[in-house]
Amino acid sequence: MLQKIAGMSGMTDQVIALDFLISSKAAVRNLTFALTESVTPEVRTLLRGQLNDAIQTHKQISQYMIKKGYYHPRDFDKQLKVELKASKAALKLAK
Repeated sequence: MLQKIAGMSGMTDQVIALDFLISSKAAVRNLTFALTESVTPEVRTLLRGQLNDAIQTHKQISQYMIKKGYYHPRDFDKQLKVELKASKAALKLAK
Protein backbone atom coordinates (compact mmCIF):
# COMPACT_ATOMS: atom_id res chain seq x y z
CA MET A 1 0.00 0.00 0.00
CA LEU A 2 2.79 2.43 0.91
CA GLN A 3 4.54 1.63 -2.38
CA LYS A 4 1.43 2.61 -4.36
CA ILE A 5 1.03 5.83 -2.40
CA ALA A 6 4.70 6.73 -3.01
CA GLY A 7 4.34 5.87 -6.72
CA MET A 8 6.72 2.94 -6.41
CA SER A 9 4.44 0.07 -7.36
CA GLY A 10 6.69 -2.64 -8.78
CA MET A 11 9.91 -0.79 -7.98
CA THR A 12 10.71 -3.04 -5.03
CA ASP A 13 10.98 -6.12 -7.25
CA GLN A 14 13.19 -4.19 -9.64
CA VAL A 15 15.48 -2.97 -6.86
CA ILE A 16 15.80 -6.45 -5.35
CA ALA A 17 16.50 -8.01 -8.76
CA LEU A 18 19.10 -5.36 -9.59
CA ASP A 19 20.84 -5.86 -6.26
CA PHE A 20 20.85 -9.62 -6.83
CA LEU A 21 22.25 -9.12 -10.36
CA ILE A 22 25.06 -6.91 -9.08
CA SER A 23 25.85 -9.43 -6.34
CA SER A 24 25.94 -12.29 -8.83
CA LYS A 25 28.36 -10.32 -11.03
CA ALA A 26 30.59 -9.78 -8.02
CA ALA A 27 30.44 -13.50 -7.21
CA VAL A 28 31.53 -14.40 -10.75
CA ARG A 29 34.40 -11.93 -10.56
CA ASN A 30 35.53 -13.05 -7.11
CA LEU A 31 35.30 -16.75 -7.90
CA THR A 32 37.28 -16.24 -11.11
CA PHE A 33 39.99 -14.44 -9.18
CA ALA A 34 40.04 -17.15 -6.50
CA LEU A 35 40.24 -19.84 -9.17
CA THR A 36 43.30 -18.25 -10.76
CA GLU A 37 44.98 -18.01 -7.35
CA SER A 38 44.26 -21.57 -6.19
CA VAL A 39 46.95 -24.22 -6.50
CA THR A 40 45.35 -27.50 -5.45
CA PRO A 41 43.21 -29.51 -7.87
CA GLU A 42 40.52 -30.09 -5.22
CA VAL A 43 40.10 -26.38 -4.59
CA ARG A 44 40.07 -25.63 -8.32
CA THR A 45 37.36 -28.23 -8.86
CA LEU A 46 35.27 -26.78 -6.05
CA LEU A 47 35.70 -23.21 -7.29
CA ARG A 48 34.87 -24.20 -10.89
CA GLY A 49 31.60 -25.70 -9.69
CA GLN A 50 30.76 -22.59 -7.70
CA LEU A 51 31.72 -20.40 -10.67
CA ASN A 52 29.41 -22.35 -12.97
CA ASP A 53 26.59 -21.97 -10.44
CA ALA A 54 27.23 -18.23 -10.18
CA ILE A 55 27.20 -17.85 -13.96
CA GLN A 56 23.89 -19.74 -14.16
CA THR A 57 22.44 -17.57 -11.40
CA HIS A 58 23.50 -14.42 -13.25
CA LYS A 59 21.90 -15.74 -16.44
CA GLN A 60 18.62 -16.50 -14.68
CA ILE A 61 18.46 -13.11 -12.98
CA SER A 62 19.28 -11.33 -16.25
CA GLN A 63 16.56 -13.25 -18.09
CA TYR A 64 14.05 -12.46 -15.36
CA MET A 65 14.90 -8.77 -15.47
CA ILE A 66 14.74 -8.65 -19.27
CA LYS A 67 11.36 -10.42 -19.24
CA LYS A 68 10.01 -7.95 -16.68
CA GLY A 69 11.36 -4.94 -18.59
CA TYR A 70 13.79 -3.98 -15.82
CA TYR A 71 16.94 -4.59 -17.85
CA HIS A 72 17.75 -3.81 -21.49
CA PRO A 73 21.38 -4.82 -22.05
CA ARG A 74 21.17 -4.31 -25.83
CA ASP A 75 19.19 -1.06 -25.90
CA PHE A 76 20.91 1.86 -24.21
CA ASP A 77 17.99 4.26 -24.68
CA LYS A 78 15.48 1.90 -23.04
CA GLN A 79 17.88 1.15 -20.20
CA LEU A 80 18.46 4.84 -19.64
CA LYS A 81 14.69 5.37 -19.29
CA VAL A 82 14.52 2.57 -16.71
CA GLU A 83 17.42 4.08 -14.76
CA LEU A 84 15.90 7.57 -14.84
CA LYS A 85 12.58 6.25 -13.57
CA ALA A 86 14.34 4.44 -10.72
CA SER A 87 16.36 7.56 -9.88
CA LYS A 88 13.24 9.72 -9.77
CA ALA A 89 11.53 7.22 -7.45
CA ALA A 90 14.58 7.21 -5.17
CA LEU A 91 14.61 11.01 -5.07
CA LYS A 92 10.91 11.02 -4.23
CA LEU A 93 11.60 8.80 -1.24
CA ALA A 94 14.40 11.05 -0.03
CA LYS A 95 12.06 14.06 0.25
